[in-house]
Amino acid sequence: MMAGGGVRFLVLILVVAICGAASVFQPISDSHRSAALDVFVPVDGSYKSLEEAYEALKTLEILGIEKKSDLSSATCEYVVKVLGSSSSTLKDAFYALNVNGILKCKIGEAGPKDIVSQLQAGVKDAKLLLDFYYSVRGLVLVKEQFPGTDISLGDAEAIFRSIKALSQSDGRWRYSSNNPESSTFAAGLAYETLAGVISLAPSELDPSLIQTLKKGIVKLFDSIQKFDDGTFYFDEKSVDASQGPISTTASVIRGLTSFAASESTGLNLPGDKIVGLAKFFLGVGIPGDAKDFFNQIDALACLEDNKFSVPLILSLPSTVISLTKKEPLKVKVSTVLGSKAPALSVKLTQALSSKSVDSSVINNQELKFDADSATYFLDSFPKNFDVGKYTFVFEILLDDSAHEKVYITEAQTKVPIAATGVISIENAEIAVLDSDIGSVESQKKLDLTKDGAVSLSANHLQKLRLSFQLTTPIGNAFKPHQAFFKLKHESQVEHIYLVKTSGKKAELVLDFLGLVEKLYYLSGKYEIQLTIGDASMENSLLSNIGHIELDLPERPEKAPRPPQQSTEPYSRYGPKAEISHIFRIPEKLPAKQLSLVFLGVIVLPFIGFLIGLTRLGVNIKSFPSSTGSAISALLFHGGIGAVLLLYVLFWLKLDLFTTLKALSLLGVFLLFVGHRTLSQLAAASNKLKSA
Repeated sequence: MMAGGGVRFLVLILVVAICGAASVFQPISDSHRSAALDVFVPVDGSYKSLEEAYEALKTLEILGIEKKSDLSSATCEYVVKVLGSSSSTLKDAFYALNVNGILKCKIGEAGPKDIVSQLQAGVKDAKLLLDFYYSVRGLVLVKEQFPGTDISLGDAEAIFRSIKALSQSDGRWRYSSNNPESSTFAAGLAYETLAGVISLAPSELDPSLIQTLKKGIVKLFDSIQKFDDGTFYFDEKSVDASQGPISTTASVIRGLTSFAASESTGLNLPGDKIVGLAKFFLGVGIPGDAKDFFNQIDALACLEDNKFSVPLILSLPSTVISLTKKEPLKVKVSTVLGSKAPALSVKLTQALSSKSVDSSVINNQELKFDADSATYFLDSFPKNFDVGKYTFVFEILLDDSAHEKVYITEAQTKVPIAATGVISIENAEIAVLDSDIGSVESQKKLDLTKDGAVSLSANHLQKLRLSFQLTTPIGNAFKPHQAFFKLKHESQVEHIYLVKTSGKKAELVLDFLGLVEKLYYLSGKYEIQLTIGDASMENSLLSNIGHIELDLPERPEKAPRPPQQSTEPYSRYGPKAEISHIFRIPEKLPAKQLSLVFLGVIVLPFIGFLIGLTRLGVNIKSFPSSTGSAISALLFHGGIGAVLLLYVLFWLKLDLFTTLKALSLLGVFLLFVGHRTLSQLAAASNKLKSA
């Protein structure tokens, strides 16, 4: 009914690209819930294996998605079958118990007893880490699902030491004592297994063993990887390359949360790295692979419900603030799965402008809390807050004594913010100037917010000047990302010029005397168009100003001609003309009759060779009669025939290199069998002479 596990993908490059660029992290939302229904799709009402079934059901359970009854029924049938069979593998039994913990299948009384015996035997005979893992964790599941079942573990401390023997000095673990290489993924499995041993032990274990494990956890965190934005993750170094950073990090988190839940002395882990691990899983978005999807959601669920520290994530609905609409800055603080955060306060400590990182336009402002939307907001900005890019620095203040759980967050959360607004465009005018003295011959005022019908005329001895002023909502100078001036001739030839800004004023002066060659000496009507755009500018524009009639000199003979324009403006994006390649014309070959005559001349020596053999009286009376000698002679003559056949193939089909390779092999073969054949003939001749 179900086959082996699904395909796993290596996603390190993708994760590095996403997390390396991420700055704002959003908790799990409805987009994940929608995607889960597309990723975890059963085939014919069931999943391929119990492992896939557990990962799908666990993910749906964490996300609060209701499971289909027909799926639960079909899966439960297989669970009962596995738990009722004494021939089931430890892995199948382990995942069957995991699935049963979610679906609450109807297991008979004999089922737990049979499976307990199998798991206890697995612990006793285990040599590999995975065997310990499936057996011990399976017994933990039996203890949770079937209270009162006898699940005695035997000598728990001896089992603990057997598993501990697989640990390494760097905090990683081996899968077996025969394998010298260690694995970070295996470390997570080991800590989960040891947590199970602690919970199943009939009495408290030696405290020194627990302390040794804690030192190993500290060593393991020394090998953690980090991105520039404070994101942390674990990855494999050499062994088990099939495990990517998502599955490896999830394994470590599961192991640590299980270990922290099983021992009473507490586990003190660095808060910044726990938040960084949460940011890692939130930063990968929505994985398309089912295994990665499960690891992401399960790891975040472990982080949200653990005994050392629950990370809180600060997120913004939008990182764009409109000063025109006077939108308030909204901030939300929640757990990684989107649950409501405990009582806290949020402070905006700084808002740094990207133009000058030393200038802070906002300092130490407490955000107000809206209970209805569970968001914090800043509804007013200081007068010096202008359009542009900023880095907002937030602090979350927690009262640890008021919470049952230990919550952690970043000391400072930096968020890039873009402030937009309406840019004022004033004093816009266009003028034709005299080239010699710069006096204004004609000048027009412009309203760039709408298309105009300006009509100008000029000759090659004059200039054209365009000028305007750009100011921000609070009156500061504004320099746009794009400001282009375009002249378009009636023949569709276009010329684009950059409008430079200095302070509040933007100006462009075109000297037609120096541009006549670039304008291809084309007189006539030119349409005038101005483009101004910027990410912070809410009123970016593309304005058709009007036209200008240019009177330019006649084009000299050697002057460049204007490029040919297509009648269809978008034809440049269409398919290009097909490029046909003409091979070299074949050289003349001799006539067919001449080639046949030449072939006959080549064959004549071979015919002469055959005639010569008959004249010499060749016969096979001297062919060896003994078995060994006859075989050598046959192989020798066969080899000669193979060489002749190779020559024929070379003439008809083979190339020189292939022929030489085959000939070298046949030559070695002929050398061996020929020497043997001639030696046997010489020995027979000597015997004949002696007789």
